Amino acid sequence: MQQAAPSQIKLHKKSRELELIYSSGEAYRLSCEFLRVHSPSAEVRGHGKGQEVLQTGKINVEITDIIPTGNYALQLVFSDGHNSGIYSWSYLKELGENQERLWQSYLAELDQAGASRDPNESVVKFFE
Repeated sequence: MQQAAPSQIKLHKKSRELELIYSSGEAYRLSCEFLRVHSPSAEVRGHGKGQEVLQTGKINVEITDIIPTGNYALQLVFSDGHNSGIYSWSYLKELGENQERLWQSYLAELDQAGASRDPNESVVKFFE
């Protein structure tokens, strides 16, 4: 069964958040950075398990366009040129429902890789 579309979609440019509001009363505000690093595109997810590509330096990314894709999804266009992810209604709902866990997991992956959310920052780790 196809997931219901949000009844409203708002792009808050100042806070760089996409707000999804559902007729059930549920609402999620997802940052542009969060959506960019969790893009369902092959560029981010790879073509199979273990081929994911950690996205770094996306703290300042913005959504520059939202393109409806049929009755089932949105294509988000980002300021860094990324535009190949098709965000289905069910995937957007999953991101909203699991935002905190997914974000913490992403931050842990960045830390483990010695990478940063900031494109102008290099991370150097010293081991004892």
